[in-house]
Amino acid sequence: MQPKIFFTLLILFGSTFFAVSQSQNSKVWIADNGDGTYKNPIIHADYSDPDVVRVGDDYFMTASSFNCAPGLPILHSKDLVNWQLKGYALNPQIPEDVFSIPQHGNGVWAPCIRYHNNEFYIYYPDPDFGIYMIKAKNAEGPWSTPILVKGGKGLIDPSPLWDDDGKVYLTHAFAGSRARVKSVLFVQEMNSEGTSVIGEEVMIFDGHNGHGTIEGPKFYKANGYYYIFAPAGGVSTGWQTVLRSKSVFGPYEIKTVMAQGDTDINGPHQGAWVITQTGEHWFIHFQDKEAYGRIVHLNPMTWKDGWPVIGIDKDGDGVGEPVLSHKKPDVGATYPIVTPPESDEFNGSSLGVQWQWHANKHISYGYPSGNLGFYRINCIVRPEGEDGLWMVPNLLLQKFPAEEFTATTKLSFTSRTNDEEAGFVVMGEDYQYISLQSKNDKLYLRVAKCLQARTGGKEVELHREEFDGKNIFFRVKVEKGALCSFSFSTDGNKFKEVGEKLEAKPGRWIGAKIGYFALRNDITNDSGTVDIDWFRIDK
Repeated sequence: MQPKIFFTLLILFGSTFFAVSQSQNSKVWIADNGDGTYKNPIIHADYSDPDVVRVGDDYFMTASSFNCAPGLPILHSKDLVNWQLKGYALNPQIPEDVFSIPQHGNGVWAPCIRYHNNEFYIYYPDPDFGIYMIKAKNAEGPWSTPILVKGGKGLIDPSPLWDDDGKVYLTHAFAGSRARVKSVLFVQEMNSEGTSVIGEEVMIFDGHNGHGTIEGPKFYKANGYYYIFAPAGGVSTGWQTVLRSKSVFGPYEIKTVMAQGDTDINGPHQGAWVITQTGEHWFIHFQDKEAYGRIVHLNPMTWKDGWPVIGIDKDGDGVGEPVLSHKKPDVGATYPIVTPPESDEFNGSSLGVQWQWHANKHISYGYPSGNLGFYRINCIVRPEGEDGLWMVPNLLLQKFPAEEFTATTKLSFTSRTNDEEAGFVVMGEDYQYISLQSKNDKLYLRVAKCLQARTGGKEVELHREEFDGKNIFFRVKVEKGALCSFSFSTDGNKFKEVGEKLEAKPGRWIGAKIGYFALRNDITNDSGTVDIDWFRIDK
């Protein structure tokens, strides 16, 4: 008879929309200083390639989500500094069969959110399939089924423009990894519904001479000019450019409008130009911070000779540098401090929106318990040929929320076969976890590490000891430099550090993430379960 072992682990439901109220602000990163100023980043988490649109007094942001599901996060703000994560616009990711297994680095690349004729639109690229569009009456959803606007391998970073004469245009770039062409930008006309491209594809800019890897274009029209905001020079080393022309098809002039300069903010680029209700101009963009992901910054924007200047132009050359702190935007009112959710008590009938799976969710992966105070995940059969976690779809994870933090969870595990395991993991191309494993009618606490998982690295066991008890607490402490230590406790008070430290690494185009897994090697008609009592982020 197999032993029944209990321990508590945290997990996500994978719900797409606005399921859980956000009552607790972050204990580890708040951008609003409370005195009329803010500090960057405004979100110290991996919301890559952010784009923002204002609708009345509300601001809505979306971002790249790659293989993580649900995809296309929707965030809301009233003042551009304080943001709440409301839900997701894409669930499931299509084609469903493709994204039922992890597609590291694939999926949703840099999206664009717009508001036109009382509807929200998101154009997003999948570099392996083409450019899709979804829309909704409300940002909260429901969002429509994706429409393939322009099929083709290597098409990325779309942005639409509804012109004054009723015509509709689309700009986009190329991913060299797929198209074997890059550093060029295109404009093409679309039909009036914005559902399909028509007419000729026109190359409007070639960045090979001085603006290599130009991509991420965002299309605007103002003051008689067509403006295209486009980053160049690479994710971690580049700068922000702006192109302008009196004609939609050019010729376009180009100017660098923001660069790192003397700051520590590397690669400041790719984002959204926003005008507040009071007429102020701002730019939201990202900074690549390795394991912490592409974190979100807010910079003031001014104009000089018809060109934007983003950040602060210290030397008067028309090229701004990003700010570390600044006066908050004037939006005509003052709003409370809010932050994206982190901790989760799992006390309701829905999972916190901060959680994502590493592939489209299947109902067998897990589910809320209907107000019983836990989220349950099942030990699914390990994918064939996979002896680590890299290609495991039922990883329930959330983003790193700050440079330094402590994540603690209480778990309860029931084993129903003789070869099951559930654990608490820091996931990236290098990963490490602390787990409970049933083996040979015994239960073991173990720590394992894998380096270079994407290229075939194998797990190495760092610690193993027999464990006797029903409940367990796991803890990961993250210090500067993304240095992670792992510990456990039987009472939630006294923790024992085990194994060695992990220097967390990003995943494929995403930051490191933290959360859960549950697996088994035996194939039977039932599985072991992990009931996650709570997950808490503290300093």
